[in-house]
Amino acid sequence: MPAPSLRRPAALLCLVLLPVLVWYGNPAVGLLAGGAVALGLNQRPFDDGARWAHLSLQSAIVLLGLKLDLQTVWSLSAEYTALVASYVLLTLAAGAVLGRLLAVETPSARLIGAGTAICGGTAIATLSAVVRAQPQQTAVALAIVFLLNVVALVSFPWIGRVLDLSQVQFGLWSALAIHDTSSVIATAAIYGEEAAEVATTIKLGRTLWLIPLTFALSLAVSRAADGDGPPSPRLRVPGFVLAFVAAAALGSIWRLPAMVPELAGTLSRWLLVVALLLVGTELTRATVRRIRGRALGLALLLWALAAPATLGAVLWLV
Repeated sequence: MPAPSLRRPAALLCLVLLPVLVWYGNPAVGLLAGGAVALGLNQRPFDDGARWAHLSLQSAIVLLGLKLDLQTVWSLSAEYTALVASYVLLTLAAGAVLGRLLAVETPSARLIGAGTAICGGTAIATLSAVVRAQPQQTAVALAIVFLLNVVALVSFPWIGRVLDLSQVQFGLWSALAIHDTSSVIATAAIYGEEAAEVATTIKLGRTLWLIPLTFALSLAVSRAADGDGPPSPRLRVPGFVLAFVAAAALGSIWRLPAMVPELAGTLSRWLLVVALLLVGTELTRATVRRIRGRALGLALLLWALAAPATLGAVLWLV
């Protein structure tokens, strides 16, 4: 993969800030710094920043797997499978109902519902072609999710401390209520190392719901169009999820030196800061101007219902 293309002075400013941000270690600060650079200079510093952000995030997740054993991953996933399934299905249903009540265009409502229920920008980008969304509808949905991720990064740790949530409770709440994987793990990492481990495991399980949803929507749209819909998507598990499980299995089968998981945890935190900085640089003034209209109302109302509902469920069950 070629190195990211640079645009001065925004790229140079990001490179100057990066060592300080990595040393400070707060992913939320990295996100805000990247957004400030992009908005302040009104340009994306890197032509392929989004691709490098995904690579950094996926690498951080795999490295975090070295700190977990397979039994922990399995027990966490099994214990909260019903809760994750309930959240995904109820949120999708609520998004469909609210979309109709607010008269939001069907493609936009489906994108926002899937983004809230499953995995934010990843779900929106994956489903945009399936639901036949216009480029403007996709851009608006992505911009709204970005905004809500920033709100979560800033507000969730504060709420968690006010309510004195345990590491497990906060990790589970973050994994359910926050849209994008990067923001889930970053927010949980701010709260604590154990919270990040719990959030990563549960969030990856939630992300896998994108596979059946993509298939179901593809069939629904194709039938509605009398068979003239998009081809059925390939159903596959993301490679980095398999790598995460393999990393956890490696630590379960062989006794790794103590420095290995410790170093993996440190590198994972660094890569997470890099990923959030790059995510922030994708924000432009044009993106901000798109955050408006009924789609915004739907996203805010749906999240206003989902976030406290999941918090209440976590407090009750955990």
